[in-house]
Amino acid sequence: MQKSSAFQLSRRGVLAGSAATVAAASVTPEAGAQPLPAAAPPPRANVSLKVNGRTARLQLDTRTTLLDALRDHLKLTGTKKGCDHGQCGACTVLVNGTRINSCLSLAVMHDGDAVTTIEGLGTPDDLHPMQAAFVKHDGYQCGYCTPGQICSAVAVLDEIKAGIPSHVTDDLTAAPAASNMELRERMSGNICRCGAYSNIAEAMAEVAGGKGARA
Repeated sequence: MQKSSAFQLSRRGVLAGSAATVAAASVTPEAGAQPLPAAAPPPRANVSLKVNGRTARLQLDTRTTLLDALRDHLKLTGTKKGCDHGQCGACTVLVNGTRINSCLSLAVMHDGDAVTTIEGLGTPDDLHPMQAAFVKHDGYQCGYCTPGQICSAVAVLDEIKAGIPSHVTDDLTAAPAASNMELRERMSGNICRCGAYSNIAEAMAEVAGGKGARA
């Protein structure tokens, strides 16, 4: 009985405390008290982007990411929002030919830049070679990461052609072909939770002319 009584007292005390908190929160402010000032609207900026060959002029909250500008303002929803922390690569797009995680970049930082999304690489009737290779080699399963994978894969082959080194190969100027291991290393920022990595590497190797298939 003592334990039961102690429990009842404790429970009663909690309920009483809760009621007092609610009552205190509902007290009307004293007469003459100044109301809190209204929050200032967030700063906005005019941004001009050349997206998939077309100029888009937007007025955006300066905190808007490039990803949200593409998806929410331009309705280009092919670019996916995955982790929103730059860790999965689903939001990869090309900016002036360089791949970036669009979730980590503010739209205002790209005023005047040329942005290419998955919609700008090809269409269902006229696929980009990388898109066609992904279809041929089953380089996707659920497909959520695929737009970022394809944009990144296109940029990777451009990097190799330009002789830009990676952690695997220090110098590509003499031998621009990449090994399977190097393709995987360069694509390591793009996560496929379905595990289609081997098929993705095969698709990239085919677009590269088969030279990337070496183990």
